[in-house]
Amino acid sequence: MENQTSSIVQRSLDALLEDDTFLPDLKGKTREQAFTSLGAILSTPNHVHKSFLRIPLEDGQVVRIPAFRVQHINALGPYKGGIRFHESVNEDEVINLASLMTLKNALHDVPFGGGKGGVVLNPRTHTIKELNLICKKYVRYFNDILGPDKDIPAPDVGSSDREMDWMMSEYKSINPGLPYRGSFTGKSVVNGGSLGRGAATGKGVYFTFRYMIDDFMKKHTNLLSNSDNIFARTVLDYKSRPLTIAVQGFGNVGSVAALEAFNCSQLQNKVIAVSDRNVTLYNAKGLDIPALVKFTLDNNGDLPTTNEQLAQTGVNAELHDREEILFLDVDCIILAALADQIHKGNMDKIKARIIVEGANAPVTSEADNFLSEKGIIIVPDILANAGGVIVSYYEWLQGRETQFYSEEEVFKLLYNKMQSTMDTILPKFFSDPFPLRQNCYIHSVMKLSTVLYRQGKLY
Repeated sequence: MENQTSSIVQRSLDALLEDDTFLPDLKGKTREQAFTSLGAILSTPNHVHKSFLRIPLEDGQVVRIPAFRVQHINALGPYKGGIRFHESVNEDEVINLASLMTLKNALHDVPFGGGKGGVVLNPRTHTIKELNLICKKYVRYFNDILGPDKDIPAPDVGSSDREMDWMMSEYKSINPGLPYRGSFTGKSVVNGGSLGRGAATGKGVYFTFRYMIDDFMKKHTNLLSNSDNIFARTVLDYKSRPLTIAVQGFGNVGSVAALEAFNCSQLQNKVIAVSDRNVTLYNAKGLDIPALVKFTLDNNGDLPTTNEQLAQTGVNAELHDREEILFLDVDCIILAALADQIHKGNMDKIKARIIVEGANAPVTSEADNFLSEKGIIIVPDILANAGGVIVSYYEWLQGRETQFYSEEEVFKLLYNKMQSTMDTILPKFFSDPFPLRQNCYIHSVMKLSTVLYRQGKLY
């Protein structure tokens, strides 16, 4: 994965250095030294933990599986971030994702630091017994650095509430007498998880898009007269017709976001394409998302790949290669698969006018600059896909209080938190020259810099 985070953080620091109203007590050479310190702190993790899990397989082999836990910055609270199970996991990727978690939590005012974990494997090639052992070994190997007030993992790509249940159980077993409910989030409800956690990221992704296009603009109709702003011009275009949406990735995030769009009565839109690791499905009149969700639940998470399977589901769609979803002529594409999906090699083929990052870092730095200069609006990951960590925070709180919210209460808290962030960020997006991603980063860096300064970490 290309690490673009550090360069954007540095640009944010450069802009804030010139703003005398930010940290006004810092002046002259002392100010320059403090901002140099900030650059060093924000661009590097506090800790990079790596181990090789020794796993005896059911066929008699013994393998050593690389595993990581990166702890970026904990100035705002305990480290927090998912554990990714995927064969492409590597140290640089996990470091970048941990730094994104730091920025995401700061942006949404969630009192956690940034962390991330990864295990280099394809979970589809392992038995349930093997996966259970891998989860237990992960906890054993990293036990000293984990805990409800130290570092709190959660699900990520390739992992789910099942794996978090296993890990929490192991943590409890090897730490008798210590608090354990908040050691992992994203657990099943029966094991202390929060209602709504599984759908939180996908719901948050669509809510961010809908709120920007509809709710926010209704509250700020004066902004629509700003013809110099590409976002305002784009919103005006959507007043007379339904928006067309494509969703790359039909897993936990993409399928929920697609279903939210399908069921939305507030905003005129239709999902005309979805994709997964095997296929793109396309119908210009709109896809039957509930039928596709039901099919994936019964077929190991995969979309239909043949006309026969489509006929069984009653879904009318054309079958295309999985990569084609990126190049469709749609108003919005939600990227809910993996990192680096839009890059130097394909960025000139993108036709969507709005890109929503449901996955982490799905647009490389070079593609981000290229598309932004073309006037394409990119809703960045740290703004759009924070639903999971926000509800993880509420799960962590519920575990400490042993009082649990209804699903309706959880989503209300989630939407209020994301709305508050957007009401802070979006007006600035209309009033200064920075793209939306840079606006979000500047806000996060301001929060982190202020806290680090107040804690005496800059000298």
